[in-house]
Amino acid sequence: MTEHPRRRRVRTGTVAVGIVLALAGVLFAANARLAQGQESRAPQSLQDLAVAASDRLAKLTTQVDSLRADVEKLTTEQAPAGTAADSAQTSLVEIASGRVPVVGPGLTVQLTDAPADSLRQAGVRPDDLLVHQQDLQVVINALWAGGAEAMSLQGQRVISTTAFRCVGNVLSLHGRLYSPPYVIRAIGDPKKLRASLYASPQIQVYLQYVDAVGLGWSVNSSSALTLPAYEGTTDLQYASVPAGIDVLASTADGSTTDTPGTPAVDPTPSPTTSEGSPSAP
Repeated sequence: MTEHPRRRRVRTGTVAVGIVLALAGVLFAANARLAQGQESRAPQSLQDLAVAASDRLAKLTTQVDSLRADVEKLTTEQAPAGTAADSAQTSLVEIASGRVPVVGPGLTVQLTDAPADSLRQAGVRPDDLLVHQQDLQVVINALWAGGAEAMSLQGQRVISTTAFRCVGNVLSLHGRLYSPPYVIRAIGDPKKLRASLYASPQIQVYLQYVDAVGLGWSVNSSSALTLPAYEGTTDLQYASVPAGIDVLASTADGSTTDTPGTPAVDPTPSPTTSEGSPSAP
């Protein structure tokens, strides 16, 4: 008995529809898995976004360091031979701008949050247990006032354009996030730096909380601190030397003097404001 042609056509059409549906199901499943994988790799919270941005910044910083080294090498090769005085002035400007590492005696100051069990004390608030932005500012300002010649915060060089900000219980500095303890290093006369720290009324208030709730505080002298070079750019967008002002003008005896609108050869950077950025003179 032979199969009717109409039945054969119906059966063939049914098989074709089944194959199309099966392929469609495979495609939908593959797209679903791909979408799920993409979602799992994407940051799901503000903290994840901050960490991802910080990681990306670290990679870009490495690339910038490599490119900067290439630029400095090419600049050195192309620059005409100058006098010894010009070379000395260039070195001093590089030190003042934080473009080169520096070594010298100084202090290391460390601040950290108080233990959580201090909340059991009567009248103690959660904010009392944290190191705040203003605490770091008063320490940095006191060290500048004590004659600090160079400084770092969390291992990053602090220069005239440095700005930092506390976001919750973490510190944002040069695009990176840091948790306590916070470490400040300053190069200068250790005795004068220490005296300036403890002469600050704001630091005396902080020390009261050290005794009351256990905020972390330590000051250590060192005969040889090493501070890194600043990793970012030092290009100014809005500041310029006024017309008619010579940068590092020479005196009659051949030495250099600072003139208005000119960066100091051996400067003490300005104190920081409440926003964590240097204040105007």
